[in-house]
Amino acid sequence: MAMGKASDIRKGEETMVKMTRRKVLAAAGVTTVVAGAHAWSATDDPPASHPRVFQSIPPRELIHQRHLPNVELMTMDGKKVRFYDDLVKDKVVTLNFFYALCGDVCPAVTANLVEVQKLLGDQVGRDVFMYSFTLRPEADDVLAIQNYRDNFGAGPGWTFLTGEPDDLEKLRRAIGFTNPNPLLDKDTTQHIGNVRYGNEPLMLWAACPGMAKPSFIAESISWAIRPDTNRVQPP
Repeated sequence: MAMGKASDIRKGEETMVKMTRRKVLAAAGVTTVVAGAHAWSATDDPPASHPRVFQSIPPRELIHQRHLPNVELMTMDGKKVRFYDDLVKDKVVTLNFFYALCGDVCPAVTANLVEVQKLLGDQVGRDVFMYSFTLRPEADDVLAIQNYRDNFGAGPGWTFLTGEPDDLEKLRRAIGFTNPNPLLDKDTTQHIGNVRYGNEPLMLWAACPGMAKPSFIAESISWAIRPDTNRVQPP
């Protein structure tokens, strides 16, 4: 009997070590909803030589460390900000990528998001904050992103940002705007036109196509603002 109990204990310890991050976050009560993008809590098994002990790091901090890097960025007004500390922490947000000279995806998505902003009304800048990040920071300085924003008539509460290339690349990968094909991933003209939205304190994150109906995107964002009262319908 003693040997059987010892064997059971060892099996239990091995099971804990082999737990994937998906199981870790699920065990901690994290809700992750994904539409058109990789799940943030669904990652590959950690190397056996580096077992993760899920009790040591709260799930919100795990998401912060892996997907919400605190890189320094610059707004269209020339203000330096930190991605996590200043833009995302304790907020409901939308995140997408663009570049000023984009001739296809970016103008269509940006124009669509202008309609979304109109539907959300004064909630933008109060209950939800919209952020757009350039994919070409080498070319898109503060003036370029300010002109881009003004040309589309984006309203208050929607911030356009640039920064150092390495920082924006780190951010792009962290929040899941990547293509599994390495060649396409390097080509900014083929970039993903999704919109990531989420409620950071509640750890609710999802994404939808940037060219979905504005009413669907607005309703999806409203779910992140008030997840207890909203029921999003299919687009």
